Amino acid sequence: MGNLKEIRTRITSIESTQKITSSMKLVSAAKLRRAQTAIQHLRPYSQKLSEILNDLASSNTSTEQLQLIDEREPEKVVIVVITSNKGLCGAFNSNIVKTVNHLVEEKYAEQHRAGNVRLICFGKKGNEHLSKHFPVMLYNEKLLDNPDFSELSAIADDLMKQFVNHEVDKVDIVYNQFLNAATQRVTVEEYLPVTKLGGDEENKVTNDYIIEPSADKLLKELIPKILRTQLYKTLSDSIASEHGARMISMTKATDNATEILRDLRLKYNNARQSSITNELIEIVSGANALNG
Repeated sequence: MGNLKEIRTRITSIESTQKITSSMKLVSAAKLRRAQTAIQHLRPYSQKLSEILNDLASSNTSTEQLQLIDEREPEKVVIVVITSNKGLCGAFNSNIVKTVNHLVEEKYAEQHRAGNVRLICFGKKGNEHLSKHFPVMLYNEKLLDNPDFSELSAIADDLMKQFVNHEVDKVDIVYNQFLNAATQRVTVEEYLPVTKLGGDEENKVTNDYIIEPSADKLLKELIPKILRTQLYKTLSDSIASEHGARMISMTKATDNATEILRDLRLKYNNARQSSITNELIEIVSGANALNG
């Protein structure tokens, strides 16, 4: 009887867990649809801005005076790390942490030894793991729940200002790029300096723009706008990836709970039948003893 009671307790516990994981799966699916719609609407705009930028830069325009494309030896490095505030989303956060550690050890080892690598974290989970090894600045946690373009623009402007003032020489962004509901790709993206001006010169087909007042002035306005949009896009990508990863994890957890319940119910029925058989044997043995 003790064994039966233990199995019943486990069945009740797993049924409760299954209800929770099933509910979280439905919530993540609803949030994923909204986040996926947002990133799908934003990507064409961001891509078109980058296309115009490359067209202008690959023309006869002089870009020597644009400070944001000034490539120099990266003595001071900032890495923007985008994770999540919550767990239960598989390897979503751990993959980012591993990538950041590998990036610092392989690419910025010299700067790290000199204490010139700083991290900017969006998300509690990344901050919890990385703050043990690196100096970390944690921005507003609510940005992951409700991305605000004006607040992210202020962060982008601050990074650009530090780069222009030579307080920072290189800025990279590490985040999960959203491909589909089941697939997220860890991406390391160069943010500053802007290095994609001009693109592939051999296969490049440029558009002929009529520009007023001048291409230089337009580039000075366009590059900061693209960088602000890029930061907002990466955060939106990460949010959609988080909900997709959590939905898949909760789906697998619900399926595992179903399999465990099936096995436990089978064990419970076997134990119950064994208990009934033992009781019948005792009754028959007692009756035979009385008759004898």
